[in-house]
Parts: sequence; structure tokens; C-alpha cells
Amino acid sequence: MAFYQILMVVIFILGYCLIALEHPIKINKSATAILLAVVLWAVFALMAPLGDIFQTTTSVATSDAFHEALISHLGDTSEIIFFLLGAMTIVETVDAHEGFTIITDRITTKSKRKLLWVIAFITFFMSSVLDNLTTAIVMCALLRKLISDKHDRWFFAGVVVIAANAGGAWSPIGDVTTIMLWIKGNITTLGVMKETGLTSLISLIVPVIGITFMLKGNIERPEEIKTDVAKTSRKQSWLMLCMGVGFLLFTPVFKTITNLPPYLGILLGLGVIWVTTEILHAKNPEEYDRLSVLASLKRVDIPSVLFFLGILMAVSCLATAGHLKMLANGLDKMGNFYVTDIVIGVISSVVDNVPLVAAAMGMYPIDPSVTHLAVDGAFWEFLAYCAGTGGSLLIIGSAAGVAVMGMEKIDFIWYMKKISPWALLGYFAGAGVYILQSMFLFHTN
Repeated sequence: MAFYQILMVVIFILGYCLIALEHPIKINKSATAILLAVVLWAVFALMAPLGDIFQTTTSVATSDAFHEALISHLGDTSEIIFFLLGAMTIVETVDAHEGFTIITDRITTKSKRKLLWVIAFITFFMSSVLDNLTTAIVMCALLRKLISDKHDRWFFAGVVVIAANAGGAWSPIGDVTTIMLWIKGNITTLGVMKETGLTSLISLIVPVIGITFMLKGNIERPEEIKTDVAKTSRKQSWLMLCMGVGFLLFTPVFKTITNLPPYLGILLGLGVIWVTTEILHAKNPEEYDRLSVLASLKRVDIPSVLFFLGILMAVSCLATAGHLKMLANGLDKMGNFYVTDIVIGVISSVVDNVPLVAAAMGMYPIDPSVTHLAVDGAFWEFLAYCAGTGGSLLIIGSAAGVAVMGMEKIDFIWYMKKISPWALLGYFAGAGVYILQSMFLFHTN
């Protein structure tokens, strides 16, 4: 490993530590993430042999290749950022119109333990239809309507992260990595659902059982704030709830029909909802200031979006510099593909799972003559499970976790102490179930 690569790893680890210690050192994680991304790209540009990396011979060609790589990564990151912005704005607009109250009013249990299971299973199955990021945003909005105590809500939010990632792992449209494997033909819809469904469910049930014993008593619901402002009409609440959830559900359909990226589908929904609120509230200035999409945009947590930008661009720099390729080559030497997939899952709690899975797909092409590398082979399905659920091990290990961390202001260290051990136990329990069923039920030939 060259000196500049070692230096980049040191900088990344230092930045990661500062993010983890956000509350003790009182430096916002978004500021650290942005600085981390810029410093890494600067070190890479100044110290790396760019001509060799991009296989160019002139300084002009090298500069062009570098900027093309940077713009390419920025484009990929921006797709997630705009999706996140669109989804968060839609959720805020539905929330402003009291749309989620229609759902929370139907959840009558006040028992923390019963509610935990209800939230876990709703999130799990919703995430398999939507994606884990959108589901986490919606469920956090619901939790705010159900639970007033911040620390109680943190436990539920932790379960939302685990459930959203577990739900996304067994569906071909539930997680970015499963979508990648599905689109490339490594897995099929029925194959991955049949053989990772139970595995993903186990990875959720085990942590929920553990966290259940940490919760006692009943929840306290937030008190309604009495104001002179008239409440939103029930008709408007239903309209916004149906439109918001409808467009969130429509996004994967839009992608399938048009083959366009999901962020365009979510922006389509945002545009329609924006026009609708303009028409609904144009004649009432007080309603417009409170209920329009413009008002919702002011409530969106922009620092969390910038944190996402910084983290993804930092990881993309490591990918461009060759760190992830070296990591993948190292994993290849382990020999046992079950161990390789498990390690990829654990690493995905620190490094974005998308480039890791992309590297694995590049190293291991589909091979019908090798059982575990054929379409719906054990390697691909187990990779989908591990890369999807491994992100739950740390709060910033997945898109869902980052979104929840931003919305609920969850402390990194708190999550690592209270949630990570249970997530890790569930991760290995699910992995064990998959290996057993792979050996005795599926892929036995």
C-alpha cells in the first residue's frame, strides 16, 4: 500500500472517530463529514499518481479523467441526496396536514413491549415494498406522534433501523444492493424472497426479543399543542396521507416502468403534492404559511442531508483510490464464500455497502457451472442478506440509519452500546439460519 493510501485510511479513521464522538467533543457530525470528504479528495488529487490510476499519459487527460470520476461519484451521491430530500419533504407535508394521525389513532396499545413488536413488523414488511430509506423516514414520523419521551423513542428508532434493513434484504426492491444484484441477473425475485425471507426475519426477531426486555411500562403520547390555528380538515388529512404514501409506493413502480432512477419518481410525487398544496391553500395565507411544501422544506433536516453527502463522497474517494478493491482482493483469499459474505456485511457497517457489493460482483461473475455462483446461487443470496442487514450494526452503517440518526438526533455511542450488540446477535443468528438451510434445504447439489 502506497503512502498516500495509508494517509487516506488514517484520515478516514480519524474522521470516523470524530463523528462517533460528536456529542462529547461538541462538533456537529455534518461538519466533520464534509471536511472528511474534501480532505480525502484533496489528498488523493495532490499525492496519488493519477496518470497510473486513470491510465492516461498527459496531464490534461489525467485532469479530465479525475474530474470525470469526481463528477460521476457526485452524480451517484446526488441521486440519493435528492431522493432523501424529496422523501423527507413529502413526509413533512403529510405530517403538517396531520395525515399520520389517521394511522396513529388506530394504534391503541400503550404497552412499550407490544408497540415495539407492532412497529418492528410494520417496518419490516413496509421496507420490502418501499425501500429501507423511505420506510425509516415514514416510521420516524409515526414514532414522533406515538411516543413523547426521547430516550424511549430512541429504542424504537433503533428497531426501525434493524427492521428496515432486514425488510429490504429479502426483497429485490427493498435495498440498493439487492436492486443491483436483481438488475444484473444474479438473483431472481422468487429466489431471493424464498431463501432469505426467514433469514431476514430471524435477524429482526432476535434483536427485538432482546430489546423487549429492556423496556417496561407504558408509553406516553405527545400532548396536543393547543393553538388558535384551526386544525386541518379530515378530508385534507386523508388526501395528503393517500397522496404521500401513494407516491412513495409508486416510486419503485415508476423505476420499473421508465427505467429512470428512483429520485425522479420521488421528485414527481413531490411536484404533484406541491401543486396540490398550492391549490388547496392559495386563498388562505395562514394555511399557506403552515401547510405548503415551502413550509415543509424549512422543517427538513438539512444538516443530516449534508452529513450523508460528506460520508458518501468520502467513501467514494476511497473506492476511486483503490482501497475497496484491495479490500475485496483480501476477502477473496479467505476461500469460504460464507465467511467472505459475513465479513462484507460487517464492513458495510463502516463503509458503504454499494461499492463493496459492486466489487464482489466484478470479482465473481455468474458461473452456471459453479453452484454457489450460478443465478440464485448461495453466494449472491447470502451477499444480499449480509450487505443489507450488516448496515444495522452501526447507526451510520446504512441509509436508513443515517436518516433516523438525523431525524431523532440519536447519539452514535448510545446506539453502539444499546442497539449494536443486539443487531450483531441478530445478524449472526440470521447468517447461521441461512447457512443451515443452504446446506440442508437449498443449494444441496
